[in-house]
Amino acid sequence: MNSLQRIGLFTAALGVAFGAAYGIGVGIGPLDTDPEPAAHGESHDPPARVEAPAGLQVSERGLTLDLRTTTLAAGRPGTLEFVVRDARGDAVTAFDRAHGKQLHLIVASRDLTTYRHLHPVRAADGTWSTPVTLPAAGAYRVFADFVPSGAEKGLTLGADLTVTGRYTARELPPPAPTATVDGYTVTLDGSLTPGRESDLTFTVRDAHGDPVTRLQPYLGAYGHLVALRSGDLAYLHVHPHDAAEGAATSGPAVSFAATTPSAGTYRLFLDFKVGGEVRTAAFTVTAGTGAGAGHTAPPPAETGHEGTHGHP
Repeated sequence: MNSLQRIGLFTAALGVAFGAAYGIGVGIGPLDTDPEPAAHGESHDPPARVEAPAGLQVSERGLTLDLRTTTLAAGRPGTLEFVVRDARGDAVTAFDRAHGKQLHLIVASRDLTTYRHLHPVRAADGTWSTPVTLPAAGAYRVFADFVPSGAEKGLTLGADLTVTGRYTARELPPPAPTATVDGYTVTLDGSLTPGRESDLTFTVRDAHGDPVTRLQPYLGAYGHLVALRSGDLAYLHVHPHDAAEGAATSGPAVSFAATTPSAGTYRLFLDFKVGGEVRTAAFTVTAGTGAGAGHTAPPPAETGHEGTHGHP
C-alpha cells in the first residue's frame, strides 16, 4: 500500500469516527437545563435572583483595588496602604457614603479565624492607609467595600495579603447558636437558605443574662454584619432591617437580611456597640441546615477594630 492509499484510509476512518460522534450527539440532544417538575404541593415560583458574590475580583466595573501592602509580619504593628484606581489607572477620590463611611475595609484570614474591621483614612492623592496588627501567620483577604460616586449600588473588591511567621493550621469553629465576647452573649436566630434572602436576628445579653437594651448606633444601625463564605471568601450582601435613627428600640435584638449565593459554610461577624466600645461576635453557619448545630459556643475568633475612626 502506497502513501496516498494510507492517507486515504486514515481520512476515511476519521470521517466515520466524527460521523458516529455526531450521531450520538443528535440522538442524545441538548442537556436539559430546565428544573425538575415540582412535586405535588411545592411552589413553582423560581428562587429569588441572587447577585454574583462580591469580593472575589480585584477589578470590576472599571475599578481596581491596588493593594500596595502585600506582606505583613504576624504579631507586629504594620500599616496597610491601598488605592482604588479607575480604568485609566488614576486614583479615585470621590466616594458616596454608605453606613456612615466612604469606605469599609475588612481583613480576614483564609481560615476565617481572624477578622478585622478597619477604618482607613484617605490622603489627598487617593491613598488609603490604616494601622493593623494581625496575630497569626497565613493567607489573608483584604476587602474594600464602597460606593463609587454617583453609582446606583456599592462595590466590593478583594486582594490577597500574606502574613509571615510560623504558620499553624486552624480549623473553622463548628456551628453554634451562641457566641460570647467580653462577657456579652449573643444568640443567633435564623438560618441561611441558598438562593434566597434570609432573615437573621441577633440578641445581645450581658454577663448576668439580662437583655442589653442600650445598644449604641454603629455605622448607621445598632449593628453591622459581614458574612464570608468558607473556601473562596465570597463577600455576602447584608442589609440591616432597622436604621439606628428612628428605630423603635435599641436592643437587645438586631436584625439583618442576607442573600446566600450557594449552599456551604459561612462565617458571620456581628459588630455591636455597648458603653462606647465596639465588639465583634463570630458565628459559623451552614446554609440550608439552620443557624447552627451543637450547644457549645465556638472558640472566639480573633476579631477586632483597628485604625482611625472618622475618616473622610
